[in-house]
Amino acid sequence: MKISKFLIYFIIESFFLITFQHTGVTEKIYNIGNRREVFVDNRIIDRLEHVSFKLCEPVPAEKVLYFDKPWEGKFSGYVTLIHDKDIYRLYYRGLPVSKSDGSNAEVTCYAESPDGIHFTKPSLGLFEIEGSRDNNVVLANSPPFSHNFAPFIDENPNVPKEERYKAVAGTFNSGLFVFVSADGIHWQKLSDKPILKGESWKEFAFDSQNVAFWSTSEQKYILYFRTWNGPNDEYRWVSRTTSSDFLNWEKPVVMDKGNAPWEHIYTNQTIPYFNAPHIYVSLAARFVPGCKVLSDQEIKSIGVEIDYSHDCSDVIFMSSRGDNKYNRFFLNAFFKPEYPIESWVSRTNYPVRGVVPAGDYQMAFYIQKNYAQDTAYIQRYLLRLDGFSCLSAGYTEGIISTTPITFKGDNLFLNFVTSAVGYISTEIQDINGNPISGYEFSNSIPLKGNRINFKASWNNISNLSSLQGIPIRLSFKMKDADLYAIQFK
Repeated sequence: MKISKFLIYFIIESFFLITFQHTGVTEKIYNIGNRREVFVDNRIIDRLEHVSFKLCEPVPAEKVLYFDKPWEGKFSGYVTLIHDKDIYRLYYRGLPVSKSDGSNAEVTCYAESPDGIHFTKPSLGLFEIEGSRDNNVVLANSPPFSHNFAPFIDENPNVPKEERYKAVAGTFNSGLFVFVSADGIHWQKLSDKPILKGESWKEFAFDSQNVAFWSTSEQKYILYFRTWNGPNDEYRWVSRTTSSDFLNWEKPVVMDKGNAPWEHIYTNQTIPYFNAPHIYVSLAARFVPGCKVLSDQEIKSIGVEIDYSHDCSDVIFMSSRGDNKYNRFFLNAFFKPEYPIESWVSRTNYPVRGVVPAGDYQMAFYIQKNYAQDTAYIQRYLLRLDGFSCLSAGYTEGIISTTPITFKGDNLFLNFVTSAVGYISTEIQDINGNPISGYEFSNSIPLKGNRINFKASWNNISNLSSLQGIPIRLSFKMKDADLYAIQFK
């Protein structure tokens, strides 16, 4: 007798549910499959004892690009970085004069690099700027679209090759339009009609980077755009909408900030994290209007235009798992304005959209520095792979216990670092929290060192294939150690 797959799934799900009810546990079983679980939220965390979430600190690296062409200048910005196989593509607004948003003074510029460090500005010959085609401009004479042109690579497997690159651009007055390209250099509008346009500027401001991508986990397009919200609609904020074809979009929803206080979020820069694309990460510009840090003498000494000397901004870290909620575990800054004083002016420290691999054990993100100054540039910063945040234990031994999960894979790998006296031990438990025979803490081989993908083992036994599909809990004992991610594979 044949049994349908649906019936099999129903029986299994019913078994899990009955087991849960018997134990008094009300949370659902979370099937992590072989996805990498990065500890940016508490999605699979049930209990922490002497362990806490810790925000990681970026390491400054190279200055990679100056806005030094006549058509670029001190008001260049809204930068996007795309890692496209063996090339890094950088797109940004060129604007040498202030108070010209949405005008013909704006152009969209392009630079490229083989390593994400050494960027060149190719002479593309596409547009005549100041009497010459010897420039790196990919869009010009098309207001207001160069104001916030925000491209991405469309990962939808069914996308036509001539639309592999997409971009969204536009302001409240124009609405948001779509541009497409086969090579990332030659762009054209996909339609003469905007994909989004509203009657209320508070709901459809668009005056920032409005960022989109194809979600492999949700199997649809996601678009995050600038709006206003909060008490009296006085805070710059973010809304989200989705689409199956990139032309027809669902009614937007406001992103939920959770229990965090209202703050101005100018650019949200939300992207799928390349090492765990079911988790969206946001290095967002937190804008603080009226925050004057520099004296009048200091303002004059760095040559910043006076209108940009009375606000400041930093970068915060948020994450999401494909709903309309941002997880803000960390209210403190992910990236603080740095020394010297040039960093303490309006709209500097804005993050570039894009987090990219930087070798086998690091990743990189980029910050726009010295806005409204002749020295405006982009700088690269480094993080450990998966290292936005981690679960951290001090000298006192701590314990992590997960919620019930199921997995797919033969082995469990950890991304971690310990001190010389530190360690991480792993126990696999049944759904009731009882150790499974052979996988107790007493049999766990303590992990030490600094590893990106290291296999957990129990008395030299690591194969977990017999536990696949069975609800389990993981527990870790840690001392003077940080745990960044886990993955079954």
